[in-house]
Amino acid sequence: MHAAYVGFALLGHLVAHLASATPAAPGTVKRSPQGISLPPLIPSIPGVTVPLVGNLAPPLPILQVPTPALPSDPFTPSNIKPKKIGYFWTGAGDNQHKDFLATASLDDDTFGTIIYLTDVPSSGNSPHHLGVSHDGKLLVGGGLLSLLKTQDTAFYFDVTDPYRPKFSHSNRAILSSIVDEIRAKPDGGFYITYMGSAVGTSPGKLIETDAKGNILSEWPSVRDVPSTLNTLGEQFSPHGLTIDFDKNIALTSDFVVPLSILKPTLGIQRANTLRLWNLSSRSIISTITIPNGQGIQDVKFIPGNEETAALATAVGLGQVWIIYPFRTNPDGSQGVAEPLFDLGDEARGSMAIYSDISDDGKLAYFTITLGNHVAALDISDLNNVKRLDDPNEKQPIIGPHYVKISPDKKNLLVTGYFVQAGDISVLNTPGDYKAHWIDIRPDGSLNFNRTIDFNHIFTTSRGGARPHSSVIFDLTDPTNPKYY
Repeated sequence: MHAAYVGFALLGHLVAHLASATPAAPGTVKRSPQGISLPPLIPSIPGVTVPLVGNLAPPLPILQVPTPALPSDPFTPSNIKPKKIGYFWTGAGDNQHKDFLATASLDDDTFGTIIYLTDVPSSGNSPHHLGVSHDGKLLVGGGLLSLLKTQDTAFYFDVTDPYRPKFSHSNRAILSSIVDEIRAKPDGGFYITYMGSAVGTSPGKLIETDAKGNILSEWPSVRDVPSTLNTLGEQFSPHGLTIDFDKNIALTSDFVVPLSILKPTLGIQRANTLRLWNLSSRSIISTITIPNGQGIQDVKFIPGNEETAALATAVGLGQVWIIYPFRTNPDGSQGVAEPLFDLGDEARGSMAIYSDISDDGKLAYFTITLGNHVAALDISDLNNVKRLDDPNEKQPIIGPHYVKISPDKKNLLVTGYFVQAGDISVLNTPGDYKAHWIDIRPDGSLNFNRTIDFNHIFTTSRGGARPHSSVIFDLTDPTNPKYY
């Protein structure tokens, strides 16, 4: 219990930074890094702390004993150099070994070969989303539950050598936690949604980093009074994030209050809102509501759309909505939401619906986690959306969540795992812990073909494995590499 007390004390110390932190004013160009990184509260001592991990660290209410990770078994890297590479941000199945980035081949002849494993220093982070920098040299992965062990929450990997990723560093924000969606800045660095406050409540923040992954600011700034009041007035738990740098706007979608998924709870607090941002000032323009949306998990702009429209997933409704950011409502507020497509009974209340849209703006795919289904839509005509999959088909996948269309648009990469927070949580979704490399037919429909079974591969070495998210490198044309 002493360790838990220390953990709560540390969180209190972080929150106390509110008084001394001075976030930059909106639009300020030069900002000093604000992120911090702290060593583990319990250092790793060979032969001493190993028994503590398995025997003396029972689950506690909310915070967990900050025990060090168990050492990883030796791994022999592969010397193959495929043209298509998948990076998978993966949690150890036993929550005791180090979480890791797995580098695997997506080429036909060597598909599924694990090329390299890159450990992070800690365990039990519940690896969440993974993103890549604009130049393809840096990956960043977030930890959904890192906060519970008072650990750093964002982990950076140097992929200058794409076949031998190196762990670079980790950090945490001062005012926020629970890393979710990641978008690269054209000039280097990232925008990242942090869904919760420093202690996992509302409001969260939109984080901005520099090219090295150092945290510059947490938006909205406390000096931006209207935007701050906006996030305090109605649940602000940003999960989805989409940005149009040319149009100078961004959308974040509010999902759930992170702390509300942990016991004891009065129920998961789901949001019905999105926020429309002015990107240059990092200020909130307006709040857009999807009535009874019950968790707006994801939002993405449709490439090439004349009105810069975006698709948003309303999880409780099991529906796809379209957001028009430059239209105005009768009350004069900017940003209009309209229903676009109902995904059917298997999607309603599915807890998670995540999406990806092809770069030509014609196809959209949606993972229905509790429905064990991946839906495919032809959105080339938004007035006549066509479903390309059979909603009654039993697909060979359990708990699909993170989805990415390959750069050549020939495959869909889907991971079968969303969240399993264990005994401390009311949210534990089934998953098959596989990476599904699904063929996209010429008409946009899907043909389930090959998988990488992470749980099987790492059964003996890490108690299994849970890949949550991925990044795809396509190096087929060395003069025009693609990172997604």
